[in-house]
Amino acid sequence: MPDDTLLDDARRLADADPDGLLRAAAGAGAQVRATAEAAREAGLDRLEGLRPRALVLLTRPGAAQAAPGVLAALLGPGCPVPVVRADEVPTWVGPLDVVVGHTDDPGDHVLAAGVDRAVRRGSAVVLTAPPEGPVAAAASGGAVLVVPRLPVPPGFTFPTALTAGLLALSTLGLLRVDPEVLADELDREAERAHPDHESFVNPAKALALRLAERTPLLWGLDPVATAVAARAAQALGTFTDLVCDVADYQQALSRPALHRAAVRAGSASDIFADPDDLDAPSAAPPRVLLLAVRSEPGDPLRRLAADRLPGADLVDPAEELTADEVTRAAVLALRFDLAALYLGLAAGTTGGSGRYAPATA
Repeated sequence: MPDDTLLDDARRLADADPDGLLRAAAGAGAQVRATAEAAREAGLDRLEGLRPRALVLLTRPGAAQAAPGVLAALLGPGCPVPVVRADEVPTWVGPLDVVVGHTDDPGDHVLAAGVDRAVRRGSAVVLTAPPEGPVAAAASGGAVLVVPRLPVPPGFTFPTALTAGLLALSTLGLLRVDPEVLADELDREAERAHPDHESFVNPAKALALRLAERTPLLWGLDPVATAVAARAAQALGTFTDLVCDVADYQQALSRPALHRAAVRAGSASDIFADPDDLDAPSAAPPRVLLLAVRSEPGDPLRRLAADRLPGADLVDPAEELTADEVTRAAVLALRFDLAALYLGLAAGTTGGSGRYAPATA
């Protein structure tokens, strides 16, 4: 059971976080700036003017596994280039294709073999990876190797992977990205979520309290939000012991038993609800968080979700900041990272001396 009093006690929070995990997460903006500089020096501009036959976004295991999904969702169905998400470099890649990937594991032999093949066949490859090991050796033959410059603990590399991918897509002319604007907004989100700020004004702490002792149902109202929800589930699994459900809301509607449970859990907070109509609560009742990145006035799906799940929480960065879709997605991901950390510190599932030991990403 989390100690929610810890969240508003800055001294106790600092004692529970001797490794500075909150500080590491709050450095997302710094990761964006460092990655942008590393990409420039690595020669990312060689992609300018390319119009690839296919854009391959590699999904490798690790803390940044959700980044390709966010990139693909941001591109959307209107992307003029076919987008392929793959766990490995496809065997068909050739000189007309662009491959974008990230790994925290310098010894990822599957990725190393795929990168070597893509480079030999003349594909343009953009890879974010440590500077040594089989992966870096494979990339040295002609790939754009973006080496992370800002050391962070395991589990915190999502901003680096996302930024490198965004910059690659921007160089190809597929997305418009200003890394300085993105970094500044992430800095502002980190400031809003500073440990010294109390829960009622701290969006990450408030979100952590909503998730405490619940089973989070992270349901997206648009494809980008659903992709960010996958990152949120990764963060919650890294820093807490919560099990999450991730789906877009239309998919959630196709699972009537779970949807009914979510409706019942939401109605339990209604002071006008008839107690006789409510089942006994489970050990960890569900809590629906409706995630949104693309704010579209009059969106029928949002209206439907609000009608059917009046007790659900809407998490929409557009309600608090004026920014483009890319920035809103990154801010939403950071908010969940910080919320997961606050919840993990309060529950004792992360932080403390030697207690934070996630699997190598």
